[in-house]
Amino acid sequence: MSHRVCPWWLGYFLASPLRRLMLDPEKVVRPFVREGMTVLEPGPGMGFFTVELARLVGRSGRVVAVDIQPKMLDGLKRRAVKAGIAGRVETRLASADSLNVADLKEHADFTLAFAVVHEMPSASRFFAEAAQASKPGATLLLVEPSGHVKEKEFKAELEAAARAGFSLAENREFRSSHAVLLRKDSGMPTQAR
Repeated sequence: MSHRVCPWWLGYFLASPLRRLMLDPEKVVRPFVREGMTVLEPGPGMGFFTVELARLVGRSGRVVAVDIQPKMLDGLKRRAVKAGIAGRVETRLASADSLNVADLKEHADFTLAFAVVHEMPSASRFFAEAAQASKPGATLLLVEPSGHVKEKEFKAELEAAARAGFSLAENREFRSSHAVLLRKDSGMPTQAR
């Protein structure tokens, strides 16, 4: 959504089996996802986490994968078909200023924001839309690469999340990353700034 968006062709590497040697997608998402959930995944690329998310939500759940790049979504759709979970994955094209998830109002149980918020033109807008899509008590796993996002920038993202109605549930650890689990508070405002 900004000039810092990962190029679409890098999606092939990010979804490759070699990446699993460094990061197991199941271990990342399993603690937060159960069968029947609705999961929001902004910036899914070609589906490195999406396939695992779709397996975990089962036939009664769904994953809403939102990306600004049609070629990323095309790659994700191919992977979903190959994995036999295409019926559980809904892909959406985002716009430059919106995730286009207003219809999800208070439906998402979990949002995975893995190395994506720093690519957004506005962290405040991102968290406001994620909060609007999230049920009260829903969680959001925020992971940002420390090589791209310095501590000061990550703190600014957390402040934007707090303004949108998310609070810190727990700190998480991922190699070379800043990571936290956030929880949507009930009754908090979710206006974009």
